[in-house]
Amino acid sequence: MGLGISVGMLCDQARNDPEGFEVHRDGFERLSRALAAEGIEWKEPEVIHTDDEHDFSGGFPYGYLAHLRRAFTLAGHDEPVTAASAAGEEEYAEDMEEVADESTMFASHLLCHADDAGYYVPVDFEDPLFLPEEAEVAGGGMVGSSQRLLAELLGFAAAIGVRIDEKGVPNTAEEAVAGGFADAEAFDAERFAWTALYGACLASVESGHAIVFC
Repeated sequence: MGLGISVGMLCDQARNDPEGFEVHRDGFERLSRALAAEGIEWKEPEVIHTDDEHDFSGGFPYGYLAHLRRAFTLAGHDEPVTAASAAGEEEYAEDMEEVADESTMFASHLLCHADDAGYYVPVDFEDPLFLPEEAEVAGGGMVGSSQRLLAELLGFAAAIGVRIDEKGVPNTAEEAVAGGFADAEAFDAERFAWTALYGACLASVESGHAIVFC
């Protein structure tokens, strides 16, 4: 089992899964109503694309997300960022306690989100939202901003050996090693999760569709 990430879900389901379309459209409507109560006007577009230019679909094991959050937290605390694959069990456990502590600041869009459900919407708001339980929004009501998640990802990319070229394309692990980041391959899990979320953020901001965790 792993985390699935998609952008443009309704467009795909309108073409291929009418039953799923109705279920997820209802979820998006609940989300829009709950956001409106917080003063945020946004609705998931229902435009059916003629191509997949603005769609995104990806995913990775749940553990990869934990590894990425660990790297983000270490970088934010100006501590050496080691790959999860190279960390000892005790070190990793201590680092994850730091992640938990940082999450209680309720400031990070990467940290303050459910692991397996919920949304990031393409609206630029400062702090993650915690919508009321009665709104019945997937992911425990935790909603992030695609723009803010993108900024967080870019902010610590260098710590895991990610560089972005002039076209916005992340380097490969081999390119990172060639560029002097010798440990790039050790960060395979972090880089995989980072790249998937980065692609989802770009698609979301460009198209106006939400990122959906499922």
